[in-house]
Order: sequence, then structure tokens, then C-alpha cells
Amino acid sequence: MAKVKANKTPLVRISKRTDISGWKALGIRAIAFVAALVLGGIVTAILLEGNPFKFYSYLFEGTFGTPRRIWKLLQDLAMLLLISLAVTPAFKMRFWNIGAEGQALVGVLAAGAMIFYIGDAVPNGVLILIMAVAAVAAGIIWAVIPGIFKAYFNTNETLFTLMMNYVAMCLINYFINIWVTSGSGVLGVLAGGHFPVIGGQPQILTIIIVAVVTALVAVYLSRSKHGYELSVVGESENTARYIGINVKKVVIRTMILSGALCGLVGLLLVGGIHYTVTADLVGGNGFTAILVSWLAKFNPIYMIATSFLVTFLNQGATFAADSFRLGGSFSDIIVGLFFFAIIACEFFINYKVTFNLKSKKKDEAKAAIVTEEVVEEVKEEVQG
Repeated sequence: MAKVKANKTPLVRISKRTDISGWKALGIRAIAFVAALVLGGIVTAILLEGNPFKFYSYLFEGTFGTPRRIWKLLQDLAMLLLISLAVTPAFKMRFWNIGAEGQALVGVLAAGAMIFYIGDAVPNGVLILIMAVAAVAAGIIWAVIPGIFKAYFNTNETLFTLMMNYVAMCLINYFINIWVTSGSGVLGVLAGGHFPVIGGQPQILTIIIVAVVTALVAVYLSRSKHGYELSVVGESENTARYIGINVKKVVIRTMILSGALCGLVGLLLVGGIHYTVTADLVGGNGFTAILVSWLAKFNPIYMIATSFLVTFLNQGATFAADSFRLGGSFSDIIVGLFFFAIIACEFFINYKVTFNLKSKKKDEAKAAIVTEEVVEEVKEEVQG
């Protein structure tokens, strides 16, 4: 008896997208953002057994409710954007720098040390310049060490840079214990090294500096020879070597740039925002910046939008948590939902999901016909 086999069509087919428009991708991301807000409202309603619309009210009130909150939004956005810019050149080169948190912290330590040791001996303007040199130099040193090991010994940069974060934290705690003789572990507000205030708002100078750096990094990555070389190294090191690019030089040079920007973050945190030194002064932005940079496709201009969304959700959710008395982890949940929704939507931007319902019905019809044919063949064999 001849065996008859029906060809089956998959019910779900996933294919790579190659022609999705920018507007359509933007629409998918907007839907994901709205979905994250809806999920946040649902979580709030479950926790409080109340009206989820209060969550949205507090979300916007906590961000735009007063001029002070708006300035804080802009300040936090600027700092997240700057540290995201710091990791972007390395990421474009496929060097996974997970150590931005530590590189910024050593910048904090260097700037704070200058204030502590020589703050009383020099004018404030000169002190700020010395702080800038020290913070940038410290960030460069902390970033270039794993860069050198990667370039010459091919070490795992992810683990190397990650471990250096904890070393930086321990260094700060060590020096705070030396500086604070009371044993409280709290340094307090440092007397000198404060940036000048523009227009009555201490945040304005920080925002201006970050805006200038954003423009420079955008030009560097898209228009300069160095930006082209690190992109080629990221695509293929063999191709880069074939066309005459010194890969080791590019790796080290790019990490110098990343470290310098992280050092600038530390300088701004000490001299322009907090005026003190603590191990948690960067606030985890070194890790958040990884997602911000990736979601923006390593584009400094797009990074402004992604940094704004994260800062908006974090600040608004923190205010909502205080209003609802839910605790500090509530804002982390909301930001986590946002990242989950946005990362999930990237799948639908890069891949197309097709449900072959009609083909499934056709397969069932074919299977029925094949079954009938088999039954007829069996009957003929029995009668024969």
C-alpha cells in the first residue's frame, strides 16, 4: 500500500523584516510606551485596589507639577544622557563597556579629593579647572585599563569593566572613612568647587554642557574619520585590518573617549549638583545608560528621547510611590515595565509574525482527503 503524506504549512511563521519604514517603527514603539503606562496603571490598581487614573495624574504631577520638578527632570535627563553618550562609542565598536558606573565614580572621587585637599588653597575658578582635569583623567585611566587588556590580550571586556565598578565603590568608601573622622561615613556638603549659577538656576550650566557634548559626539560618530573607523571595527575586525585600520589603536582611543565622558559625569555630579562624594552618587545610571543607548540604536539624537522617557517615568513614578505610600521600589517596577515593553516591541520591529489560518484549514481539508484515500485503498485490498 502506497503511503500518502500531506505537506503541512506552519501555523505561525516568523520572518526577518527588511523594509519597515521609520514611521512604522516609531508607531510600534509608541504603542509599546502606551502599553507600559497601561500596565503601570493596572499594577497600581492591583496594589491599591483603587482608581488607576490617579497613577497617571501623579505621574505627570510629579514631573511637571512645579518649576522645581521640571528643572529636576531636565537635570536628571542631562546626566543620564551624558553617561549614555559615554558608553555609545564603545558599543558601536562592539566593545561592551559595562563599567560606566565605576568610571563615573572615580571621576566623582577625583573631583572630591581636589576639593578636600586643595580647596582652601586656590581660588574657586582654578579649583574647578583642577577638578575637571582630575575627574576626566581618572575616568580615562579607569576605562583605558580594560581597553588595553582587550586590545593586547583579548580579555573579556564585559566582566573586566563590570568588576571595576565594585573596585571604584570600595575606593570611595575607603577615602570617605579616611576623610570623615567621626566614623559616620557621611562626608556632607563640600565647601568649595561649586559651579557658577546661571540665571538663578544651578542646573542650567550642566544642561548647557551636556547639550554641547551631545552635539559634538553626534558629529564625531557620524562625520569624523575616527567615528568611521570604530564603526568598521564594530562590523568586522578582519575587514578593518584589511583596509589598514589599527584595531588596537581604535579600541584604546575609543575607551579614552568613553572614560573622559564618564569622568565629566563625575565632575558635574560633584561640582554642579550634589557637592559631595558618596558611593551611590551616580545612582545606577551607568547601567541604565546601557539600555538607553541600545534603544536609541547608538544615535546621540535619539538618545535624548529615550533618556527623557526613562527620566520622566522614574521621577513621576517616584512621586506616585510617595503619594500612594508604596515604597521606593515602585518606581523601579514602573521603569522595568517600560523597558520590558520597549524591548519586546523591538522583536516586532525586526521580525514579522504571520498566522497562516487559511493554510491551516487547507491542510486540514487535505488531511481529510488523504484519510479518505487511505480508507479506500484499505477497502480495495480487503475486497481483493
